[in-house]
Amino acid sequence: MKVKTLATSGIIAALYVAVTFLVAPFGFTLIQFRISEMFNHLIVFNKKYIFGIVIGVFIANLLFSPVAVDIIFGVLHSLIALSITIFTTKFIKGIFKRMLVNTVVFTLLMIIIAFQLSFFADIPEFNGLPFLIIYLTLAIGEFVVMAVGIPLMMALNKRLNFKKLI
Repeated sequence: MKVKTLATSGIIAALYVAVTFLVAPFGFTLIQFRISEMFNHLIVFNKKYIFGIVIGVFIANLLFSPVAVDIIFGVLHSLIALSITIFTTKFIKGIFKRMLVNTVVFTLLMIIIAFQLSFFADIPEFNGLPFLIIYLTLAIGEFVVMAVGIPLMMALNKRLNFKKLI
């Protein structure tokens, strides 16, 4: 791995953790608005961003999640979703369309986090809630954050050129 890729991955991971910390009270509830999930859109610019994103998810969940297994399930969710996006976006032209696909992939795969919270978490706000309700609330939160992230990441890309940054 090149030094530039390693350094950029470290910066992305640190930014993911810092932004997660800023919204931690809203990032681990039934309706998760984890603003740092916008960083998932970096993957449509360059697949090398997977390292920084996944490391950021791991550290953020290690530090802030009230559920220990979130480290496993959160990283698993990110790895699977990012991998699907890497594969599918090879066949899709245009950054906007790729980000839309990425948003849908991450939203649909919130089923992994819903499974974790339904069966492995002992959090009073989730106890007794049907699986479908947990999934829908998580999916809505993820969709909103990822959808709002599209124009933001596109604007940042004009300034930073994410494709060549790593």
